[in-house]
Amino acid sequence: MDTRDESELVRRCLAGDADAFEPLVREYQGVLYNLAVRMTGNREDARDLTQTVFLKAYRALASFDHQHRFYSWIYRIMMNESLNFVQRRRPHDELDEQLAASRRGPDDDAHTAAVDGEIQRALLELPTGDRQILVLRHFEDLSHHEIAAILGIADKTVKSRLYSARQRLGELLRGRGISEA
Repeated sequence: MDTRDESELVRRCLAGDADAFEPLVREYQGVLYNLAVRMTGNREDARDLTQTVFLKAYRALASFDHQHRFYSWIYRIMMNESLNFVQRRRPHDELDEQLAASRRGPDDDAHTAAVDGEIQRALLELPTGDRQILVLRHFEDLSHHEIAAILGIADKTVKSRLYSARQRLGELLRGRGISEA
């Protein structure tokens, strides 16, 4: 969906057309849900967060700045909600073991599934800022510029934080016996 379509749908919502929000939900619910799963490690929590974010976004549409993309705005809301959730959550919550299976390749590729599971576990051990930037770049495939817009930081800062987060993730994975291919 391009910026003009997003802006038109937001404009219609603000004019009282509640049905105009539905295409925005359909367009972005998958990507927001995936972000929440990666940040929380739990599918049920991710579903709840996704619903919460869309509700908050709808209620706050009047504060949306049309000079920016709706996608970046709602993505930032999801990131903030996810971070708040993770901070509120008790530190000993268990990882959803089914999460590794969601990224699984063919059934006969057990090694890849095991590595994916270790990566997810290591990702959940990282500080939330590191996890956040790695998820945005490597799981959501956003550019440095898009990440900078979502996080409200400079492109150079994105590069620096991404480098540091990759180093910390690499250390965790090497500690688990997983080396770079």
